[in-house]
Amino acid sequence: MREARRIVVKVGSSSLTTAAGGLDADRVDALVDVLAKARDRTAAGAPDDGSREILLVSSGAIAAGLAPLGLIRRPRDLARQQAAASVGQGLLVARYTASFARYGVRVGQVLLTSDDMARRAHHRNASRTFDQLLAMGALPVVNENDTVATDEIRFGDNDRLAALVAHLVRADLLVLLSDVDGLYDGDPSLPGSSRIEEVRSPADLDGVQIGSSGRAGVGTGGMVTKVEAAGIAAAAGISVVLTSAVHAADALAGRATGTHFHPTGRRSADRLLWLQHASTPQGALTLDDGAVHAVTERRTSLLPAGIRAVEGEFSAGDPVELRDLAGRAVARGLVNFDAKEIPQLIGRSTRDLARELGPAYEREVVHRDDLVVLTK
Repeated sequence: MREARRIVVKVGSSSLTTAAGGLDADRVDALVDVLAKARDRTAAGAPDDGSREILLVSSGAIAAGLAPLGLIRRPRDLARQQAAASVGQGLLVARYTASFARYGVRVGQVLLTSDDMARRAHHRNASRTFDQLLAMGALPVVNENDTVATDEIRFGDNDRLAALVAHLVRADLLVLLSDVDGLYDGDPSLPGSSRIEEVRSPADLDGVQIGSSGRAGVGTGGMVTKVEAAGIAAAAGISVVLTSAVHAADALAGRATGTHFHPTGRRSADRLLWLQHASTPQGALTLDDGAVHAVTERRTSLLPAGIRAVEGEFSAGDPVELRDLAGRAVARGLVNFDAKEIPQLIGRSTRDLARELGPAYEREVVHRDDLVVLTK
């Protein structure tokens, strides 16, 4: 970890804001001090062979917008959450810009949605943007685009976003900063609980009770989302350290702190990881047994002949779930037709469809390059 050159750091709302919801300038400055110094590998205790590249995934937009809007707590209704995000995002980036300027570091804001990242062209553009920002010496500050991404506000979290960004930019290390100094085998506030120092495989967490919420009440994540994010990154071949914000310097210097999740897999196609872990299916296609085998075992595209039923309302390009006859999700992919077009395609060959409906229908319903298998 001391040799990591490209690092993604994720920080939660509770580490940046006051209990009342406003940004805590001292906390932001303290984090920036650590990150700015970590860019200098000699300061981090590593050999003098070049600078590190740091990307920051930062929560806190909604929390930062609470106090300016006169809100005493995070609202439950979506409209006010989005309003708080709109106000707070500007305050958050302005605070980072001013703080990093003390070190002569430029900041670039990147707002992402899971829907954008599952689509090939958008995914490629995001990857190029990150590469160019880093090449020009800027430090990307990443957040979900909460003002438009309704599913992310309701169900998403920046922990998962950080894991997916780490994979997108081919990071060597992901550091998840929390208000707890690692993963414990029980409630860390109770006597007898001990910190888990290393996780080498998912089996190491069998029987471990993981808390579901944070302490501060200004964010949406908790230890469950952090462990899930660590699992996503580790399965993609990335080392992960989960610790508290006060121990960020130790984590970035490679000193023992928090919980270390060892890589458990190898890197896969970037966009497919987003499709699997960050997309929200807009509908479902039920496949016959032959199509299930073709898609999951032979890894072929899904053709109309193998479809038995369609449900939901979706448009071409949307993510859909592929199910077997028992209703079990076996894959997820980006569909090439609108939902209203599918019924006339069911069970028919592409040759027949092309002859009757035209050459535009002589193609896959889901191409194999836009498909990820969920079961083995």
